[in-house]
Amino acid sequence: MASRKTTTPTARVPPLVSHCMELLESGGPVRTRRMFGGWGFYVDGLFVALLASDRLYLKVNDQTQPKFVAAAGQPFVYEAKGQRVQLQYWTPPPDAMDAPALMQPWVALAAQAALAARAAPSPRGPSRSRPRGSPRSPAAPRAAPARKNKR
Repeated sequence: MASRKTTTPTARVPPLVSHCMELLESGGPVRTRRMFGGWGFYVDGLFVALLASDRLYLKVNDQTQPKFVAAAGQPFVYEAKGQRVQLQYWTPPPDAMDAPALMQPWVALAAQAALAARAAPSPRGPSRSRPRGSPRSPAAPRAAPARKNKR
C-alpha cells in the first residue's frame, strides 16, 4: 500500500495536533493550518476539521449531523457580540480519538459534508469574482497592458 503524505506549514506542531493528523489520515493526505487560535485540518484538499480548546470537531451537514448527535457528539459553539454561534462542526465520539480505524467512519462523514458544502451555492449569494472571459463592468475599466517590444 502506498504511504500517504501528511504536511503542515510548520516543522513542529503540538502533540495533540500531531495525534489528530494521524487520526485523520485514514481519509487521505492531511494538511494543517493555524487559525483563530486553533488549527484547521484539510484531508484530501477538503477542510474537514478544526481543533479548538483541545477538542477536535468534524464538519457536518443536515444529513450527517444526526449521526454525531446519536454518538453523543458536541457542537462547536462560540460567543460573538453577546450571541452564541454554532458552526457545522461536531465532536466525534470519544473512542474515535483512540485510533485511526475508529476515526475513519467519522472522517468519511466529514468529507461527505465538506464535498456537499463545496458543491452547494453559497448562502451569501453568487461569488463576487466574475467568470473567466466575462466583460468588466463599465464603471471599472481596466488599462490595457503595456506591450513589450520583441527584438
